[in-house]
Amino acid sequence: MRAITGIAVWLRIEIPRRGRSLGMLALLIAMATATVLTALAGARRGASAVDRLLADTRPATAVVSPQQEGFDWSRIRRLPEVADLATFPAYTGFGIEQAPAETVALYLPADADALHGIEHPVVLHGRLADPTSAEEAVITAAFVHTYGYGVGDTVTMRLFTPKQVDTGVSGVRSASPARPAGPRVPVRIVGVVRSLWFSDGAGDPGRLIPSAGLITHYRANLLGAHGDGALSALVRLHGGLGDLPRFRADLARVTGRPDIDVADRQIAAQHARDLTGFEAACLLAFGLAALTAALVLVGASIARYCSAAVFDLHVLRALGLTPAQGIVWAAAGPMLAAVVGTNAGIAGAVVASRWLPFGAAARLEPAPGFDVDWLVLGSGWVFIPLLVLAGSVLAAWVSAARVTARGRPERRSVVARAAVSAGLPTPVVVGLRFALEPTRGPNAVPVRAGLVGAITGVLGVVAAFTFSAGVADAAGHPERFGQTHQATVSLGYNGKYQTAVRPVLTAVAADPAVANVVEARYQVADAGASSAVLFTVDKPDGLVVSTAGRLPAARNEAMLAPTTAHELGLHIGSVASFTGDAGSTAFRVVGIGFVPQTEYNDYDSGAWITAAGYDRLFGGFLNSEAYVTLRPGADAATVVPRLSRAAEAAGGGPYLFANLAFRPQRLAEIHAVRILPVVLGGFLALLAMGAVGHTVAMGVRRRRRDLAILRALGMTRRQARGVVLTQATVLAVIGLLFGIPLGLAIGRTLWRVMAATTPLHYVMPVAFWTLVLAAPVTVILAILLAVAPGLAAARMRVGQVLRAE
Repeated sequence: MRAITGIAVWLRIEIPRRGRSLGMLALLIAMATATVLTALAGARRGASAVDRLLADTRPATAVVSPQQEGFDWSRIRRLPEVADLATFPAYTGFGIEQAPAETVALYLPADADALHGIEHPVVLHGRLADPTSAEEAVITAAFVHTYGYGVGDTVTMRLFTPKQVDTGVSGVRSASPARPAGPRVPVRIVGVVRSLWFSDGAGDPGRLIPSAGLITHYRANLLGAHGDGALSALVRLHGGLGDLPRFRADLARVTGRPDIDVADRQIAAQHARDLTGFEAACLLAFGLAALTAALVLVGASIARYCSAAVFDLHVLRALGLTPAQGIVWAAAGPMLAAVVGTNAGIAGAVVASRWLPFGAAARLEPAPGFDVDWLVLGSGWVFIPLLVLAGSVLAAWVSAARVTARGRPERRSVVARAAVSAGLPTPVVVGLRFALEPTRGPNAVPVRAGLVGAITGVLGVVAAFTFSAGVADAAGHPERFGQTHQATVSLGYNGKYQTAVRPVLTAVAADPAVANVVEARYQVADAGASSAVLFTVDKPDGLVVSTAGRLPAARNEAMLAPTTAHELGLHIGSVASFTGDAGSTAFRVVGIGFVPQTEYNDYDSGAWITAAGYDRLFGGFLNSEAYVTLRPGADAATVVPRLSRAAEAAGGGPYLFANLAFRPQRLAEIHAVRILPVVLGGFLALLAMGAVGHTVAMGVRRRRRDLAILRALGMTRRQARGVVLTQATVLAVIGLLFGIPLGLAIGRTLWRVMAATTPLHYVMPVAFWTLVLAAPVTVILAILLAVAPGLAAARMRVGQVLRAE
């Protein structure tokens, strides 16, 4: 009790005297607490967004696409492992007059189970649409931001005519798609929803999902004149992924078709986890960098305060104050500031949670808005004051022991001794000592903090911009994702060519903007635990981008796409078994490479085989397409309509379309994460500037006695400025010598990891302008940081300093 009374009396004396210092310390602690805890809580929230969304939305296990008109889904619903099944049209869409980007929609519920059973979304605003009404719809969050329409607003849908649906124009991804010419249907937006299936990708304008009642009332406008257009289905299995092999086997048994595409939704979920995990890692790194900055800045403030407090308390030793009591009393002020600052920082972290998570995690967060992460905030509430208390006690103990440190020899720099031996000017020698030689006792200078800060800043900037260069390269080159073509021409589907192939290929190749045209067939094969889209092309001619190995040359060889190889647990030299409608064949894996992205597969899922191997598996094809590579500088949006006219004139007829090539969604996702490492690099650069500036300023302030003696011995003001300038320049040069190679290595390593997990073809990134400007910009910044301390050194009143000493 007496100890507490003594501390209270001391604080009553201290707060009026050093209230401003304690207030600034509390503000620093509050800002650091808010920044670090916001980053940590945001990282946890973002990393868990996918799993929390899946837990709330009854997600689909697979997407089944038979590509067959009049397919009997009732047999599939009755399979014992099927929990829910909801169908949707495979080839049709609709227009939205208020949203031109939604000319061809991606999803249209065909039965009441959609939204209400499988993939039951979380409702962010409003409610779900009535499945019996044709005039209600829900939207995704991006639709609100893109078009400005939300709950309660009405938009007008424009449907295709039955003839347009039957000719296939309702599903064309053309640069100038056919406009819907059918009925106009006003629909009221009743809700904003989100699930993994109903989520917005990077750069997406948003989606409108009408009620299943629309297809009930306008079946011919959505499924063709006979109302039996091809349907795909979302399927949820009782046992989840564990039931997927059994479901594939039962599906093939019931339908007699082993070639039905069954797309595992776990792949999409895992990709979302990888993306949000990367964002969370960047945010966590930002939080750790902020923690480092806090330890430096707050630690320096605590050290200065405790040093002054210990000096004041030393006079009370004669009145019976023990050394231990002096240390505890000196730490009481920072502890009080820590309690106040921590509580304020936690409140700030709760407020900041309104804007987290960000990026892909924000598009998948099931409960956007304020969030209180009790684990992170509670831990911060306990550990931050304890950390400040420990630091204060240590600083007070060190301050009390400084007297005994004055007699110890100080470490001398080898570089400074070499400068003396070389006869370099006095300002250079003294500046080297200031930059490289730490001091002890009451005038200790944080030399190591300056060195580490300079290296960290250069390293962070170089690594960030090197990584960003890899992102920019990938975002501007779809061929990094294996997509070397810019347009496609559909030649046939379901085993039937729409026209003679050769005249169409010749007509398309004759266009002056076309560099190359290659025909490829593809079909879905059963791969045991999964399915895969197999492609064959007689003359690849630059169409295929491989990451390892080579293209298949024999009929029993295959090149697998990266994700398919991972799913099947195969690598170069392994044997892959595929089953088609004509039989089963074993293929030796001779390479890993990307395949064309289609509506049935992503660019990283599938395989290449030879024509001879393909004919052993299949009696036909799902699609036959011409992949068109344009010359550099050609505008695909301008060329595609021209190719459609050329194909029609060559005998293809009005039902043969040239389309824009699929653009991988991950290309936009890659571009979206570009800013994260740049922000982290900028933060580390600011940290470095703070550390270097603090080191230089502290060097002048705490070595003023040395500078005063040198001035008394004849050092000019200009030479005094030269000492400080040399100190700052040396710190910058050391930062460059270590930071540039380390930053290059870290940036390239991070990009290689990103390329492997995306996946995409790795090309070593080079941040040219960063490397060119790193040295001059770093040195210039160091010189600018040295201006104020240099002026202070030059204007020093020598007599006053020496008298004070």
